[in-house]
Order: sequence, then C-alpha cells, then structure tokens
Amino acid sequence: MKVKKVIEDFKAFAIKGNMIDMAVGIIIGGAFGKIITSLVNDVIMPPLGFLIGGVNFTDLKITMKEAVIEAGVEVAPAVTLNIGNFLQVVFDFLIVAFAIFCFVRLLAKLQKKKEEEPTPAAPPAPSKEEQLLTEIRDLLKERNK
Repeated sequence: MKVKKVIEDFKAFAIKGNMIDMAVGIIIGGAFGKIITSLVNDVIMPPLGFLIGGVNFTDLKITMKEAVIEAGVEVAPAVTLNIGNFLQVVFDFLIVAFAIFCFVRLLAKLQKKKEEEPTPAAPPAPSKEEQLLTEIRDLLKERNK
C-alpha cells in the first residue's frame, strides 16, 4: 500500500513543471557550454595567443619529469603541470559566468518592469447623486415586495 502511494507521489512530482523545466535547463545548459567552449577556443584564444606571440594556451605546461623512452617506446609518461588547460577552463568559466550574469540581470530588469506596470485604476466611486438614486431604488424594491 505504501509503495503505491510513493509511486503516485513520484508521478505527481515528475509530471509537475519543475522536473521538466529542470531537465530542459540541463540539456540547454550542456549545449550552451559547448557553444561557450567553441567561442573561447575558436574565437577568443587565437587572437589572444597571437597578441602574446603565437602561444597556444592549451600547449602551455611545465614539465616536472621527462618521459622515459627506451628503444623508441615510451616506458613512463612525462609528468607535467598543464597550466594551459587550466587557463582555458578558467576562461571558459568566466565567459559562462558573465553570460549567465547578463541573462539573470536582464530577467531581473524585465521582472522589475512588469512589477512597475500600473495596475488598472479602480472605477471611480459613484457620485452622491448615484448613491442617492440607488438608495431610492432599493427602498422602492422593498416597498413593492
């Protein structure tokens, strides 16, 4: 009996908009991440690398221990600090964070505008004449009953 209730509750939760909205957000976020990665790798980093002397950031690394090669075969790989990859990820993060900041800021402005929109004015109160006529009408209705 309890299992059935849990399943019903889960169905109600999953069918609600929150779960679907979250799934759509995650999918769009993944696609957005790919766009930002391409923007950084293909548009921002090449000119930046050119300006600092043709350096490709992903190739920047500090070798702590050279690879061990015996008879033309790599026995032990090199130990490196891949600073370039780290810089790439930091640039990706900063661009994504800035894009999300701009989007949230835009939503906040739109929400503020929506809140500032004037509510329709209430109809004006009836004049004294209208009030008096209403009272007379009501009295006549009571008398005729």
